[in-house]
Amino acid sequence: MMKEQAQACCDFTIEVTGEGAATAVPDQTIVTLGVSGESDSLGTLQTDQAKIIDAVIQAMLALGVPRESISTAQYSIEPQYDFVDGKQIFRGYRAVHLLRITIDGAKDAGRIIDAAVAQGANMVSDVTFQSTHADEARRKALTQAVRDAEAKALAIAATLGVSLSSVPCKVTESPVNRFEPIMFKAASVPAGDAGTTIEPGTLTFKASVRVWYVYG
Repeated sequence: MMKEQAQACCDFTIEVTGEGAATAVPDQTIVTLGVSGESDSLGTLQTDQAKIIDAVIQAMLALGVPRESISTAQYSIEPQYDFVDGKQIFRGYRAVHLLRITIDGAKDAGRIIDAAVAQGANMVSDVTFQSTHADEARRKALTQAVRDAEAKALAIAATLGVSLSSVPCKVTESPVNRFEPIMFKAASVPAGDAGTTIEPGTLTFKASVRVWYVYG
């Protein structure tokens, strides 16, 4: 019954979409970095990488990063082959060991990277900035989207010379890439580089709605 009433309510409607966006200042940083290498000796490769990762962890702790903010992001070992004259020839192993390091603030990503590189890290997978005010920004974007839809509906109604209901009969939130994180990626970091600077910028949150207004 209620569904039928809602359908009848929306028989004479103006349908519009609304878009909204809001920004937030990043206050948290996630850095994924570690070591990647190849060797024909798997044992040697694992031992060497374990030493580097342990040294990186100790460097992070020395910088004040809590141990619970350091976790393994990736650990993989893959055999490597060359193809010569149509034949597969074993070359050795490739191993990747990455840590995910979460820190408060958005200004220390470069310092984290430099400290890790100094201990032998040679790979940065990504640097992502986030905000603890993300929910507030999402709500602002949604409010802006609803107001945008209302303004469009009023413009259409005025053009047609009809009156518009003060409250929409139906509102749905449309799928959208609500969060655009600021992300930096790099395949490797040359040893010896220092003074890395990464600017956080701002985070953008988007919202989109479809709104139906009854007109008469």
